[in-house]
Amino acid sequence: MAELEDEHHFPCPYCSSEVSILIDPSGGRRQTFTWDCEVCCRPMVIRLEWGDGGLQQFVAEQES
Repeated sequence: MAELEDEHHFPCPYCSSEVSILIDPSGGRRQTFTWDCEVCCRPMVIRLEWGDGGLQQFVAEQES
């Protein structure tokens, strides 16, 4: 049985602080959403893609 949520660590695209987010594979194979950095509070766009082996791609970028 796959885990419902997975914690993913990455650097904030604004302040470069190491932050983490819980991501949920049940949200679909490809997901895009906005999330605020827990350190600098600026919004970033998260894009991710799940594959058969788990998380295949994760991108966090500054919101335009």
